[in-house]
Amino acid sequence: MSENAHRTGILGFRVNTDEPTPLYMQLATALRRTINQGQMTEGEALPAERKIMEATGLSRVTVRKGIDMLVKEGLLRQKRGSGTFVSDGLPKIEQPLSLLSSFTEDMLSQNHAPSARWLSKALAFPTPEEVMLFGLTPGDKVLRLDRLRIGDGIPLAVEYATVPASILASAELITHSLYEALDKVQARPVRATQRLKARALPAKEATLLDTAPGEPAVYMERASRLKNGQVVEFTRSYFRSDTFEFVAELSISP
Repeated sequence: MSENAHRTGILGFRVNTDEPTPLYMQLATALRRTINQGQMTEGEALPAERKIMEATGLSRVTVRKGIDMLVKEGLLRQKRGSGTFVSDGLPKIEQPLSLLSSFTEDMLSQNHAPSARWLSKALAFPTPEEVMLFGLTPGDKVLRLDRLRIGDGIPLAVEYATVPASILASAELITHSLYEALDKVQARPVRATQRLKARALPAKEATLLDTAPGEPAVYMERASRLKNGQVVEFTRSYFRSDTFEFVAELSISP
C-alpha cells in the first residue's frame, strides 16, 4: 500500500483509495461510525461540503453521494438553505405553502410511508359557523373525519376535517386520501385559504402525538374551495413542530 493510499479526514477517519469499496461508501461508513459513537450529537451540523472535500481530497460528487446515503438511512437530515444535520430519528416533512396537496401526497413525494388511524367518522348536524362556511340549509348534514396522521410509523398530526354530506355521504368512500375521494366525485378543491398559528398542544392531542401537553405545535385551519368558490372542506390540524417545516417561496412585489 502506497504512502498516498490514505488521506486524513476531518473527523478522524482515513479514506483508503486502494480498497475496492467505493469512496462514497467509505465516507458514509466513517460518518455513520462517528454518529453512532456519539462524537456528533443530535442536531449538530455537518461540516460544509467544501471543508470535507478539502480535508479528504474527495470530489464534490463523492461527498454528496456519501451524505445522501446517510440522509436516506435517516441518520442525517438536510434543511434547505441551512445545511446537513445529525437527525433525531424523526421524519422531517416539508409542506409547501404554495401548493394545495394532501397529507398523503406530501408524504409520498418525500419518500415517507403515510398511514392514518381513525379517531372518529360520523354524519352530524353542522355548527352555525359551518352552516355559514359551507352555505348549508336547515336539515343538511356534514361528514366529520377525525384522524391521527402517521408517517413512517410515527404519529405526526391530528386532523379534524369536515365535508358537506351532499359531497361525501360516507367515510367508507375514503380509502387513503380525502382529496383522492373528492377527486373521484369531481369535487377536488383547486384553491384554499390556510391560516397557521403557534400553539401549545392540548392534553388530548399531546397524548395522540405521543408527546407532552404544552409542547409547541403548529395549528392550521384550511378552507378549501372549488373553482366556483364553493367550500368543500374545512380542516383543523395540529402538527408536531419537531417534524414539520412549512415552506413558502417569496418574491418582491412589482
